[in-house]
Amino acid sequence: MYEKILVVDDEIRITDTIAYALRREGFSVETAFDGADALKKLGTFDPIVLILDIMMPKFNGYEVMRKIDKTSILGIIMLTAKNDIVDKVLALELGADDFLIKPFDMRELTARVKALVRRLEKVTTEGIKEELNLGKLKIIISERKVSLDGITLELTPKEFDLLVLLVSRTERVYTREELLKLVWGIEYVGGSRTVDIHMRRLRQKLGTTYENILQTVHGVGYKAVGRLHEN
Repeated sequence: MYEKILVVDDEIRITDTIAYALRREGFSVETAFDGADALKKLGTFDPIVLILDIMMPKFNGYEVMRKIDKTSILGIIMLTAKNDIVDKVLALELGADDFLIKPFDMRELTARVKALVRRLEKVTTEGIKEELNLGKLKIIISERKVSLDGITLELTPKEFDLLVLLVSRTERVYTREELLKLVWGIEYVGGSRTVDIHMRRLRQKLGTTYENILQTVHGVGYKAVGRLHEN
């Protein structure tokens, strides 16, 4: 069971309050008070969820997210005192799963942490075959491994989940709102940039020969094209 939570905020009162509330729910909690300490504890504590303030000394929350190992399975809830849609969009683009504005109700944060942990523990590709093959693209679900022409692709967790969702149902068109809800687990906010940026990165990693596997359906969303086949 995933139960380790890392709480990062430069206000000791906030970190202590959050840690106390989460420990009462049975989670193992570590705290950090700046970005550098957060990055160190991510490696030693190995949490499943990171609760991360944006405005901090040494490295701010955005800088911490840019330095995180993107291949690790880590849920991220961002905290900020600014109710700015730009902050929310940037956080989601960098890989955040959720976003809370200070001050917030501790019960809401606890509920969101529990929901995120459940989502991370649950196989996000439930009902999908163990192995997906689309042309020379091969996806092994349990290993979260993707290869193309026998070469392993380094995908972030969100890129992997997005690719699997599209490839598992080729020709099915997903709106950006659906992709945000199914892959990120959030309601559609702040425009389509989050999905669009992840799709662009996926296409870049597939390379010019295979980038057309993922197609834009103008005015609607995205789909994968091709025919899945068995080994």
